[in-house]
Amino acid sequence: MQSQRKAAAPRRARSVRAARPEYTAAVRYLDGSRDIFHVRNADDMDDARSLVLAELGKVQSLVIALRRH
Repeated sequence: MQSQRKAAAPRRARSVRAARPEYTAAVRYLDGSRDIFHVRNADDMDDARSLVLAELGKVQSLVIALRRH
């Protein structure tokens, strides 16, 4: 007598979470000096801008760009 095997259930595909976008922020301060920052915990470009401004306060100019890998 042969034993009966239960049919294997189809595997569920793991939901792959999309990588969160990273942004580069170029900042010029009021005294003319400048810096570049990598913003990793922002939801979108507007959020990245507000995070940088919240951290730094007043700046002369700020440029945000999506960082490519």
